[in-house]
Amino acid sequence: MTRFVLSLLLLCGCQNSLCLSSSEAPKEAAANDNSTVFTRILDGLLDGYDNRLRPGLGENVTEIQTNIFVTSFGPVSDTEMEYTIDVFFRQTWKDERLCFKGPMEMLPLNNLLASNIWTPDTFFLNGKKSIAHNMTTPNKLLRLKDDGTLLYTMRLTISAECPMQLEDFPMDAHACPLKFGSYAYPVSEVVYTWTEGASKPVMVAEDGSRLNQYLLIGLTSSTENIHTSRGQYTVMMAHFYLKRKIGYFVIQTYMPCFMTVILSQVSFWLNRESVPARTVFGVTTVLTMTTLSISARNSLPKVAYATAMDWFIAVCYAFVFSALIEFATVNYFTKRSWAWDGKKALEAQPPKKRDPMVLSKKPNNVCSAGVNYTPNLTKDVSISTISNTTSVQLRASETKMADPKKTYNSVSKIDKMSRIVFPVLFGTFNLVYWATYLNRVPLVEGVVEGVVTST
Repeated sequence: MTRFVLSLLLLCGCQNSLCLSSSEAPKEAAANDNSTVFTRILDGLLDGYDNRLRPGLGENVTEIQTNIFVTSFGPVSDTEMEYTIDVFFRQTWKDERLCFKGPMEMLPLNNLLASNIWTPDTFFLNGKKSIAHNMTTPNKLLRLKDDGTLLYTMRLTISAECPMQLEDFPMDAHACPLKFGSYAYPVSEVVYTWTEGASKPVMVAEDGSRLNQYLLIGLTSSTENIHTSRGQYTVMMAHFYLKRKIGYFVIQTYMPCFMTVILSQVSFWLNRESVPARTVFGVTTVLTMTTLSISARNSLPKVAYATAMDWFIAVCYAFVFSALIEFATVNYFTKRSWAWDGKKALEAQPPKKRDPMVLSKKPNNVCSAGVNYTPNLTKDVSISTISNTTSVQLRASETKMADPKKTYNSVSKIDKMSRIVFPVLFGTFNLVYWATYLNRVPLVEGVVEGVVTST
């Protein structure tokens, strides 16, 4: 009985395996047939294919449609006047030599076929350094349609030039271009266009901005034809519009300059006799402004014109230096006034008279040796009266000599005027400066904020 049950189980297992093998066999055969078919198609397409010749040579112009998807934008270098961008660069063209008929409308291929067919010789006109990513394999994508249309995508990191006009720095805006086109083919052979049907031929990922100092406010795309000695060429251009964030410079430059000017004006409220204190205020603030002006220029290229920050620092430097000159003027006139008043007071002082009591006692002492002298009471009374009157006059003259010292401790008129004039002028300058630069229309016109989108 046991043997009978085992034999039945073996028989059922064999039947199931036969059924499974019979159901999978068509699939494997179909897969083998498709692979064989596409292998034969590719071999047939590449048989006699010359990748040195462009599609439609001698018959029509090759049209290459392009679009760009930006995955990472930044950083931007002011000193080098360049920016770095990471993109998926897509090109589409039609090569009738690669038309085929098969079970699939599109063939997904790897990058190995790209070396065996003709590809556009696209290069970036304003690119300083470009890198094609090859980790872990070359980041390239190739799709072939049955009508011979090819989609060729590659991942690139490009460092491109960005010419900057820094007159309005740090309230400036810039348009950084990305230019590309054919290196060898003129418009009579190859033309570039933006992809038809795409809402935006150039797009930036929502989280693609890597900018700390700038704000990406918009982008545009256009086409231009340039004329050279070798002919006319098509140049595709994409402009990325950047606006600088001013917060960093307010904290690092504008606020220290503002506080330094205010500190220099505190010396107007100090006593003009406090020469060491006012000297320290003046010299320290001048040296501080010098340091700030040097450090502010280190983050900029060595341009030959003055920027908006340079004008602000220059005016602040003038206010600080003027405060030091004001103290020197006050100190100079204070010393001259003291010396002149003192000399005048000495000249106005009456000649000092000798004490009549001394004069009266001297003859008495001389004559007392041999002559008996009887004092006159009336004369003594008159002499004491004259002595008291003379001492009162001497005290009055000493009081008059002390008057010039009171003028030495008074507040200078120059300081009184400076306490009002300097703050008013500095406040007026700040009002005009910020109203002019913050309300100025950016040099880059026709850009609407919030244009940057992604799909």
